[in-house]
Amino acid sequence: MKQHNAEVIRRLLKLIKPYRHFLYLSLLLAIISVSTTLYAPVLVGEGVDLILSKGNVDFEGIVAILMRLGVVIAVTSISQWLMGFCTNQITYRTVKDIRAMAFEKLSIVPLKYIDSHQHGELLSRVITDVEQISDGLLMGFTQLFTGIVTILGTIGFMLSINFNITVIVVLITPLSLFVASYIAKHTYDMFKLQSETRGQLTSLVEEMVSNQKVVKAFGYEQEAQAKFEEINARLQQCGLKATFFSSITNPATRFVNGIVYTAVGVTGALSAVAGRISVGQLSAFLSYANQYTKPFNEISGVVTELQSAFASAKRVFDVIDEEPQTPDLPDAVELTEVDGSVALKDVYFSYRPDVKLIEDLNLSVKPGQRIAIVGPTGSGKTTIINLLMRFYDVDSGEIIVSGHPIKEVKRDSLRSMYGMVLQDTWLKTGTIAENIAYGKPDATREEIIRAAKAAHAHSFIKRLPQGYDTVVSEEGENISQGEKQLLSIARVMLIMPPMLILDEATSSIDTITEINIQKAFAKMMEGRTSFIVAHRLSTIKESDCILVMNQGRIIEHGTHEELLQKNGFYANLYNSQFAV
Repeated sequence: MKQHNAEVIRRLLKLIKPYRHFLYLSLLLAIISVSTTLYAPVLVGEGVDLILSKGNVDFEGIVAILMRLGVVIAVTSISQWLMGFCTNQITYRTVKDIRAMAFEKLSIVPLKYIDSHQHGELLSRVITDVEQISDGLLMGFTQLFTGIVTILGTIGFMLSINFNITVIVVLITPLSLFVASYIAKHTYDMFKLQSETRGQLTSLVEEMVSNQKVVKAFGYEQEAQAKFEEINARLQQCGLKATFFSSITNPATRFVNGIVYTAVGVTGALSAVAGRISVGQLSAFLSYANQYTKPFNEISGVVTELQSAFASAKRVFDVIDEEPQTPDLPDAVELTEVDGSVALKDVYFSYRPDVKLIEDLNLSVKPGQRIAIVGPTGSGKTTIINLLMRFYDVDSGEIIVSGHPIKEVKRDSLRSMYGMVLQDTWLKTGTIAENIAYGKPDATREEIIRAAKAAHAHSFIKRLPQGYDTVVSEEGENISQGEKQLLSIARVMLIMPPMLILDEATSSIDTITEINIQKAFAKMMEGRTSFIVAHRLSTIKESDCILVMNQGRIIEHGTHEELLQKNGFYANLYNSQFAV
C-alpha cells in the first residue's frame, strides 16, 4: 500500500505542478490565516488581564484590544476565503486534466481494450473515481495546509508563554498521529474494494438502462434485480466496513486530545497558582491547546478521505497507463487517393491466442469490384472488416491497399478512404443534419439534403417536428431503428468515399425501402471497391465476387451463378433461405 500511495502522490504532485503558483499563494494565505487566528488568543488573554477585579477594569485598554481583534478577524476571514479560492483552482484544474487524460487515452487504446472491459466500469473510472479524487484533493489542500501550519504556529506561541507546559502537549499529541496512521493502513484496501464494487454496480445499471427493451422482452427484470441487489449488498458491506473503520479515527484522536487539554488545564492552573503565568496567559494557553489538537482531528479525517482518493486515483491511472494502440510509423504514408485495389496475403488473426480464427487468408480485390462476404455466424466476416479498417492489426501476413501495406499508412488517412455502414447504428446527441454531416462537418444544407434523398431518408425527416433541425439523442428514441439506419447510410453518401464497407447495412429496413436503397447503393458503388457482408443472400446476387467463409477460411469464391453450379456450401446456404 505504501508503494502504491507514494506513486499516486508523486503523480498527483506532477499534475499539480502547472498550478504551483496557486499552491504557493495558498500556503502563504494559510500562514497568514493561522497567524492571525493564533494571535487572537493573545489579545483575549491581554483583555482578561485588564479585568483586575470588580470595579477595577481598564475599559480604554479593552476597547483598544477589541479594535485590534476586529482587524485580526477581518484579515483571517479574507485570507481564508482567498485560500479556498486557490485550493479550488488547484483541485478542479487538476481533476479536469486527469479526466481529459483518461478520456484521451480511451480514444487511442486498442479496440480490444474497450471490447474486453465493461463499458459501465470504464464510465465509473472516468466519472465517479475522478470525483472521489477531487473530494480527496480538496479536503487535503484546505485542511492539510492549515492543519500543519496551525500545529507549528501553535507550538511557537505556546513556547513564548511557557516551555514546560508546551513540552507536555508536544509529547502527548503524537498519539493522535499514531492512531490515525494505524487506522489508515487498514482502510486503504477497503476503499479500493469499495471503488471496484461501485464500478461493477455502475456497469450493471448502464447495461440494464441502455438495453431496457431487451431486458423487458425476455422477462429478465427479476434476474437483473437479483444481480443488482447482490452487488448492491456487497457495496453496502464494503462501504460500511470502510466507513466504520475510518470513522474510528476521529473519536480516537479526540480522546487523545481530551487528555492533552486536561493535562494543560491541570498543569497551567498549578502554574498560575504558583505565579509563573497570569490568568490571561492560562486562558490563552488553554485556547492554544484546543487549537493545537484540532488539526490532528482534521488531518486524521484528511488521511481517511485521501485513502479513498488514492484508491480511486489508482484505478484512473490504470486507464491512463494503458498501452495505446501501436502508433503510426514515423514515415507512414498519408493516403490522399486510392485506386481501390486491396490484397490480403497470408493473413493470420485471432482475438485470443488460444482460440484460432483466421488462418492463411489470401484475397486479391481489383479496383471497383464488389466483394460480398457470406458465411455462418462466427466464420470471420466482420473480423475481415475490422482488419481492413485496421481496428485490429493482423498477427502475421499483411494487408495492402493501393500498393501500400496498411501498417505503413496513417490510420486516419486509411479509414478516410472507406465509407462504413454497420448493422449496429449509432447516432450522437444532436440534430438530424449534424448526424448526417458527422464525417463532413462543413457540409452545406444542400449537400446534406441531397445525401438524405439518395438514402431515401428525406421523406421521413421532413415529417419530423423540426425537420433536419430535429434533435435526436444517442439512443435515437424518437425515430425507429430503420430510420436510424437510413441516417447512417446518408452519412456515408454525403462523403462519397472511394471504397465502401456495408456490414448488414439494410438489416433494419423494410423490403420496399431496401429495394430503393439497393438501387442507391448500386449507383454509389459504381467505380468503387465495395465489401458487402450480408446474411440475406438475395441482396448480393450482382456482386462481382462472393467469398464464402467458414471457420476463418475462404472455402468458396465466385459469382452467384458459378457458386450455385458448384452445388456446395454456398448453394446450401442460398437454398436454405428459400426452403419451405
